[in-house]
Amino acid sequence: MKADSWAATLTPRLAQFVAVARNEHVTRAAQQLQMPQSTLSRSMVRIEKDLGVALFARHGRTVSLTAAGRAFLASVEKALADVDRAAESVQADADPTSGKVAFGFLHTLGSETVPELIRAFRADHPRVRFQLVQGYGEAMLERLRYGDLDLCLTSPLPDAPDLAARRLDEQKLRLVVPEDHPLAARKRVRLAEAATELFVTLEPGYGLRRITDALCAEAGFTPKVAFEGEDPETLRGLVAAGLGVGLLPPPAVARPGVVELTVTAPRAFREIGVAWLDGHPDTPPVAAFKRFLLSRRGQLLPR
Repeated sequence: MKADSWAATLTPRLAQFVAVARNEHVTRAAQQLQMPQSTLSRSMVRIEKDLGVALFARHGRTVSLTAAGRAFLASVEKALADVDRAAESVQADADPTSGKVAFGFLHTLGSETVPELIRAFRADHPRVRFQLVQGYGEAMLERLRYGDLDLCLTSPLPDAPDLAARRLDEQKLRLVVPEDHPLAARKRVRLAEAATELFVTLEPGYGLRRITDALCAEAGFTPKVAFEGEDPETLRGLVAAGLGVGLLPPPAVARPGVVELTVTAPRAFREIGVAWLDGHPDTPPVAAFKRFLLSRRGQLLPR
């Protein structure tokens, strides 16, 4: 809000204007507002001077609205009602027993992990409400910065001065191959054995893509990417269709047409952690859910 805007100029006196307009009497309005009559009178004169419009017709001790005053009153009452609703909304969201948590998480954690977390948390906090947002890591971190999210489960953990993060668990990644692939008869494989394969991967910008590229580099090769996507289960479908192999977290439900191999070298896993905006004050429900998440270290993911 600019210092010379109408909102900055008029807002402190709008509730006073409504009180005078509704009472049609400065003295009664001043008593209602618990302020000196002279102060309120000067305030009304000032608001008219600022606007350059007469809002009141004065009749001794009483006042009545001019046409301009009636039009102004309708808009001011709507604006003040919006302020009341906004205040009530933020108070409701911060209520310790029934407030709201805006919680982001990776798509791969949406089918099992997050529902179980919320079920367990709400056993002790049954009325806390959740706004759930699924997305990829970088997008959720930006929403943390903008204040759209209170907390998010992400991987890898962010290393940024404005964000705080705590490791909660780790998730093994598997080399997923078509069921008729030469490696499909194996249970374990070194990632270097897939160096000549075509890979299906998440798009650049996804945390899992960075992890995949780093693991392949550690194994001594750069993956040849045949297809890029946004969803690990779509990538599994591409693998089942024989269009490549993928380095993916375990599925919620076994997918036909693919075989999931344990990677013995390098150690293939991703850290899952919770992140939040550093120094940002938590409402009571957010603080309670954060404590709950931190208490699940090593127990976040199904075994």
